Amino acid sequence: MKAASLALGRGGGARASLGRGGGARASRVAVLAACGLALAACTSGTAGAPAADTGHSGGGVNNPALDPGSSPGGVRAPDIRLENQFGQRMALSQFRGKAVVLAFVDSECTNVCPLTTVSMVAAKELLGAAGSHVQLLGVNANPDRTSVSDVMAYSRAHAMVNRWDFLTGTLAQLQATWRAFHIAVQIEQGAIDHTPALFVIDPQGRERSVYLTQMNYASITQAAQILAQRVSSLLPGHPPLASTHSLAYISGQNPAARVTLPGVPSGSVTLGPGQPRLVMFFATWIAETSDLRAHLLALNSYARAAREGDGEAGGGRRLPGLVAVDEQTTEPSPGAAAAYLKSLGAPLRYPVAADATGRIADGYGVADQPWFVLTSASGKILWKHDGWLSLRALEAAARKA
Repeated sequence: MKAASLALGRGGGARASLGRGGGARASRVAVLAACGLALAACTSGTAGAPAADTGHSGGGVNNPALDPGSSPGGVRAPDIRLENQFGQRMALSQFRGKAVVLAFVDSECTNVCPLTTVSMVAAKELLGAAGSHVQLLGVNANPDRTSVSDVMAYSRAHAMVNRWDFLTGTLAQLQATWRAFHIAVQIEQGAIDHTPALFVIDPQGRERSVYLTQMNYASITQAAQILAQRVSSLLPGHPPLASTHSLAYISGQNPAARVTLPGVPSGSVTLGPGQPRLVMFFATWIAETSDLRAHLLALNSYARAAREGDGEAGGGRRLPGLVAVDEQTTEPSPGAAAAYLKSLGAPLRYPVAADATGRIADGYGVADQPWFVLTSASGKILWKHDGWLSLRALEAAARKA
């Protein structure tokens, strides 16, 4: 859903009920045993060596933030026929001879889908020259935003226009595609819920592995490595990956930890105990689903009220200082936030930091964009909110500190 105003607008996409920890994996295993896939709200071998054809391409990785994959049994992938972001008719069978990475993506998603998108691109890049034998495909999982312009808007926001084909069609065509791949899609309380599934299809057109994206920011590059290893095992010569890293669990950094982050566009920003803070997590691509510029500038009023010790809600209590944190791990480029802030035409009166690893987002429990977290002086989370708020509502919530 697109936020139409600055008051209580939701940034689109859906929630991530299966996105964190081992719950998603347990649900996936149980439901796959019944020949289906788990529903998650979209609102979730040795490193470098090719994996055996077991579907568990993570090579026995014991990391709750990563799905090691499951095998669909090598069944023939349905030959879906839809339109890409350029309005071109496409069929899955036209990519025979290539390994295909196919993901179901909500065209207005603001949480788990961008993680899927980043992992797809990173996996292909890890394959180096062999990436030319890999086709990235997205299939629209939003029943309300099905036009070619909708999938093009998502592709533009994530710098994917010429890096994949994002397929869509009529609602009837999409529903038939979802059924063919056992993808559950529903609308719940105005949010799109869908199975966050990513399929690896071999050059002969057979489904070889399926993954469920986890709602975890710090593990994106690890998920890409697992995916790249699986794809490599299906390509001639099993090309080595350009680089490999540990797949061990990466812990988040919660508000009890004092951390210094790079500022945007320069300087540094400190988070952690010592004083209460209101932290707003965002990414520039949510401009696709809400008026990001207006929201960021409107927060100047909160920052001013925090400095002056007053606000629309009154009471004379000093409000916690505001800090914005850009989720750089899902940005289309490292400099995206700095470029966007420069384009605002007016300065922000509060600091902006870059979460370059995703560990801050994970530690603060971020599950969507934008996401507000109120922390106490001792480093405890007092309140959190998904989506934009009016100034009055934000001030009222912040007075809980």
